[in-house]
Amino acid sequence: MSKYAKLLLELINRSGSHMTAEQLFLELKKTEPKVVQATVYNNLNALCQEGMIRRLSIAGSPDRYDKIQKHDHLVCKKCGALSDISLEDLTEKLEKQLGGSILSYDLKVFYLCPKCREEK
Repeated sequence: MSKYAKLLLELINRSGSHMTAEQLFLELKKTEPKVVQATVYNNLNALCQEGMIRRLSIAGSPDRYDKIQKHDHLVCKKCGALSDISLEDLTEKLEKQLGGSILSYDLKVFYLCPKCREEK
């Protein structure tokens, strides 16, 4: 694993937020001024392919990156806020319904966050 991949993995695993590639680039640049954006994108892609991080894709928003620990997400339909939520693991139920194994699933629950509900 490259030096930058290790640093990005550390940033993602200790972050409480779901950072975009741009945010990760700016954060990494603070300690590694010579890093370029292409290096960040290439390393994020490699980390995703190796199953070390998750890419969260939400229509109309840039991809965000997250730790691999099993958890699900709440996504505000109005402001796009993204937060973690721990729900029951559905793997066994899904496999039973499908009649076979699944590799993984990514559950996103869309709602209005408390701030947006107040504004409404």
